Amino acid sequence: MLPACNYIGGEKNQVENMLAPQNTRVDDLTRINKEKKLKVVVDYSSTSYFVYKGQPMGFQYELLTALAKEMGVELDLYVSNNLNEAFVGLNNSNFNLVAQNLTVTNERSKSIAFTQPLQVTRQVLVQRAPDENDSLYSTAYIESLIDLAGKTVYVPHNSAYVQRLNNLSEEIGGNIRIVEDSIYGVEQLIALVASGEIDYTICDENIGRVNEYYYPEIDISVPVSFEQNLAWGIPKNSPKWKAYLDNWLAGYQQTSEYHYLVKKYYTGSRSVDMVRSEFNSITGGKISEYDDLVREIAAGYNWDWRLVASIIMQESRFDKYAESWVGAMGLMQLMPETAALYNIDDLANPRENIRGGLEYLTWLDDIFKPIIDDDQERLKFVLASYNVGIGHVMDARKLAMKHGKNPSVWNNNVDIFILKKSLPEYYNDPLVRWGYCRGQEPYNYVRKVLSRYQHYFNVLPDENNVALVSLPVLQESLR
Repeated sequence: MLPACNYIGGEKNQVENMLAPQNTRVDDLTRINKEKKLKVVVDYSSTSYFVYKGQPMGFQYELLTALAKEMGVELDLYVSNNLNEAFVGLNNSNFNLVAQNLTVTNERSKSIAFTQPLQVTRQVLVQRAPDENDSLYSTAYIESLIDLAGKTVYVPHNSAYVQRLNNLSEEIGGNIRIVEDSIYGVEQLIALVASGEIDYTICDENIGRVNEYYYPEIDISVPVSFEQNLAWGIPKNSPKWKAYLDNWLAGYQQTSEYHYLVKKYYTGSRSVDMVRSEFNSITGGKISEYDDLVREIAAGYNWDWRLVASIIMQESRFDKYAESWVGAMGLMQLMPETAALYNIDDLANPRENIRGGLEYLTWLDDIFKPIIDDDQERLKFVLASYNVGIGHVMDARKLAMKHGKNPSVWNNNVDIFILKKSLPEYYNDPLVRWGYCRGQEPYNYVRKVLSRYQHYFNVLPDENNVALVSLPVLQESLR
């Protein structure tokens, strides 16, 4: 098993590669169209990118999904709350776009370019609200910015809030002690204010309004800036890319879909429900009510619980009573005959159903081990077989070999022939034993399970943060 690389800065060699100088740069629009991949850095937050009830969500995530669809390319997401790393990676050609709520400043414009604004907001002070039962305000509560002199304010490292606080110190004629935190993002610092661990932080007002629903203890009524533009960051030397993005954003911002996204994540009641839910990866840290059970059982079979959770989401959407038209039942959609092999009597019993699913997955893996040495490549064959049956996958391998493709490689090899097994000229081939197959289903199944697994890996790292599939393999699976 290899370490995943979708956290920027997660591995020393990744950072070194990111910092390596690159002398030439092709306009990013040309690179994206050639590679058919849009590489984007997003931040992990309750509005930008998170997992809710098993599904990846977020304002930035949905905007980027719409953009990638319009461009006809795959979306390749990287997660980082460290702006310095994101900007370095952007200018060293590792990424095409920093899709975060970046405050447009003259200082930042020296090193990166900005798209046209996505939103307009202002910066506000985040502090604990005074106790309504106390006739006297807490000495920590601030009503006037002048009172910030001598106070300590925590803000993310290299954020626009640092510059604003420095300017504010000059404006009020008093020193504000600024602590630049290189570990926590804006929302983590808001949580520390709410819990009383720190007294003050700064955030954009739209972010503050979402978080005050979850933390009624906080107060965001004191502005610290005038209105400012928020935009995406792009390389300075990619004029075609900037022109494309500005044109797309100008059009998309006029659509009902865009206005729906703004309401969904910033102003609507649904945003409150999502923030408060225990199945929000930000606030509740859960994918489903079965997380602990999946962790426990998956560990016994040496499977990453997040991958198993992705399979369950695909199979049943975590409905233990789900039943398909062919009779598959439960969280992992076991067929009765499969359940009987593993002595499972109650398919609606989550523990038994998950155990049966993992027994079957492990059996499939054992079947393919003598054939496919590479663990990560083999996983795709196992997933396809779990969906459509091992016989159809073996048929596709025979067809791949017959037509000069590699029978031990899934992408652009065996997957081509699982798709073609729906055509008479292929399912009637004498090599084919199992006949017709609606190949689009296993083809999509592999892609969706691995894609969702990557999202789960992004937002719910385990202690060692080790994935069954490395990032390059995951990315290849999404092509």
